[in-house]
Amino acid sequence: MSRLANKTALITGGTSGIGFETARQFVAEGARVAVTGSSAASVEKAREELGNDVIVIQSDAGDVEGQKDVVRLVKEAFGQLDILFVNAGVAQFGPVESWSEADFDKSSSTNVKGPYFLIQALLPTFSKGASIVLNTSINAHIGMPNSSVYSLTKGALLTLAKTLSGELVGRGIRVNAISPGPIATPLYGKLGMSEADMRAMAEGVQKQIPVGRFGDALEVAKTVVFFASDEAAYIVGSELVIDGGMSNL
Repeated sequence: MSRLANKTALITGGTSGIGFETARQFVAEGARVAVTGSSAASVEKAREELGNDVIVIQSDAGDVEGQKDVVRLVKEAFGQLDILFVNAGVAQFGPVESWSEADFDKSSSTNVKGPYFLIQALLPTFSKGASIVLNTSINAHIGMPNSSVYSLTKGALLTLAKTLSGELVGRGIRVNAISPGPIATPLYGKLGMSEADMRAMAEGVQKQIPVGRFGDALEVAKTVVFFASDEAAYIVGSELVIDGGMSNL
């Protein structure tokens, strides 16, 4: 298919997981794509797997000044931008009393502050009819223990999708959000837990999902393709929850 033919796209956190699969789907749909990743290893791996037609940029999503460099590289490569998928994020969990100010700041900078200023810096580069998709989480809706900071950052991002949709629609820019539930991605391997604890956590979470399994990154990526395409031209300020029914319990 070619639903994104002749469109340009930037995906933050596009070197692994949901972002990487979305990059693959965007390319398959005809888009010219740039992705960012935070580590040299993930950037190099993405270059090898996505091919030379995809621009891969090493960037810390929480570094406000660094977002300006991303914008400059995207503008040099594409001239204008049709699609932005704000996907980069960190997930750190723990009881309220365990949080340090440094950890709090890292989560809020990566998940909210950096994306906010990336969008701000990209405003002159967006085309008329551009689509912004923010990757939030069902944690913005459910009271999951030990997720206080992660949930508040994702709740902020969801609110941002709604407020920016009203502010930017007059410029011809659509803003929408996706809120995935448990998705089988490398993110779960970055929580600093033992393999046994990870397995126990996964089993506990899976019991809470009505469809009985974790989601797949491809299932999320296909939804992002829809929001990014002209098929969603009349959808503004909306959220699509992708969680196997988990948040309905």
